[in-house]
Amino acid sequence: MKKSYTVVVLMVLVSFLSCQNKDLYEGPKGNTDTNNNKPGSDVDYSAPYIYNFSDEVKNAEAIITIKTNKDITASSLKASIPTLKYNKTWLMMLTQDDCRQDSYCRTWAKINGKPVSSSITFDGEHQLFFDYLQLTNADLPPTTAVAQHSLGSTDGAGNEVRFAITATVEPEQRWMNAGTNINKNYTQNYYRFYMKSGLVWYNLIDMMNYGTGLAFHNVSASNEKDESDVLRHFNIAQDSIVKRLSGRKCKMLAEPDGNKVYVSAALKFPDIQTMTAQAGTVILYPFRVDTDLKDVLLNRAFLDSPDDVKSEIQTQLALPKEQKKAISIGVHSTDNSWMDFLQWVNDNYGQKGDDSVWFPSQEEYYEYNYYRIHGIQKIEQIDSRTIRVIATLPSGDSFYYPSTTINISGIKLSDIISISSNDATSGFSYADYDNGIMMNIDCRKHLVELATHYVEKYEKDKTNTSNKADAIYFVKLLKPSSTKEDLLKRVY
Repeated sequence: MKKSYTVVVLMVLVSFLSCQNKDLYEGPKGNTDTNNNKPGSDVDYSAPYIYNFSDEVKNAEAIITIKTNKDITASSLKASIPTLKYNKTWLMMLTQDDCRQDSYCRTWAKINGKPVSSSITFDGEHQLFFDYLQLTNADLPPTTAVAQHSLGSTDGAGNEVRFAITATVEPEQRWMNAGTNINKNYTQNYYRFYMKSGLVWYNLIDMMNYGTGLAFHNVSASNEKDESDVLRHFNIAQDSIVKRLSGRKCKMLAEPDGNKVYVSAALKFPDIQTMTAQAGTVILYPFRVDTDLKDVLLNRAFLDSPDDVKSEIQTQLALPKEQKKAISIGVHSTDNSWMDFLQWVNDNYGQKGDDSVWFPSQEEYYEYNYYRIHGIQKIEQIDSRTIRVIATLPSGDSFYYPSTTINISGIKLSDIISISSNDATSGFSYADYDNGIMMNIDCRKHLVELATHYVEKYEKDKTNTSNKADAIYFVKLLKPSSTKEDLLKRVY
């Protein structure tokens, strides 16, 4: 009897230890599907497409040739990069900490017009979440809200620019490799939708294509008060990011837990160039910035509720532009109230409102400001009715947003017969602005491939209205060309 009792104890202990490395989302046994998870079924397990960051253009030079209907003198014109992209009047940024699963199925999904995982519990206890593979296979929780329109502002020329968040990542954590169970139409239980330990790689890869920024947060150092240990793990984490995200590096830190050791370590890690924290920081007043902000620890706030953020926005917008702070907030979990807040920003200050907000990731803002400080804009005379604008965008290390807005004073849209650009310019739009025109220039190397991917994705299922909206969105980022026209014809 004693021997039998010992065997039972050992079996229980082995069972307990074998569970310790499993992801917490799995739930009880019984979550199996006798139909869909077999070879030869219609389940799509393929990896998401990812933009090729490995050879992104550096030190881009955009050349724009403008032909007019009257004589024009280059020396009478002035080119400048405005304080905020698209000539927006205030800046908002959002960082979601702790590498959370809901940064994908709520925050990112809401912004990009996808189904959204509701924070209402389905059984009075559990909220349900989903991953990229579940979204792709239309295997979604019963509490999921249907897809609506995307959220964003415009580029000042009538084209949508979607909001973009910063997602923190913890690449050393094994749970970023957790698998996804796909059991379409299986309703006996919903364990496959229980919250995972964090964001998985496929989710993050999907988010990257839409402009989501990256930030280091906690690393797996044995002693997070030891600067050398944290620094060593920055290198380990960066190596994983580069391998998983097509050569992309992370150049931002979102300080975890108020631990300033992370900041001192980041200052010794050249890849990190922009940082954010709650204390010991520099408050960002965009219209006062006259430096490139490299290695500056920028302030963000964790406010108690979305209503508090609304109040702060309204307070700042009542001030002269030079006195307006950037609305930079940190969040952890995002629930339905945060989804309503994002909708509120869109409806009041985005494309459905006064179109005054620029809402990029901190990485994109950092790069744009860098181009504003270090970039060169020249206007050359070609003939009496032709000028050439040359914009040089000197990149820092690990730059992935080679794009800018340039204002040209002294010329109007009605004066222009045609505008053309060099091959380095992949995206382009322009419109009247103030006493001249504004031009939005994008030099991303693989923008056509990105747009083509989303057109092809829509063509595989033309009943998916969200995929159609994506296809249109990415194609409209391109400069006018026969390629753009052909892609649009495939969508409309």
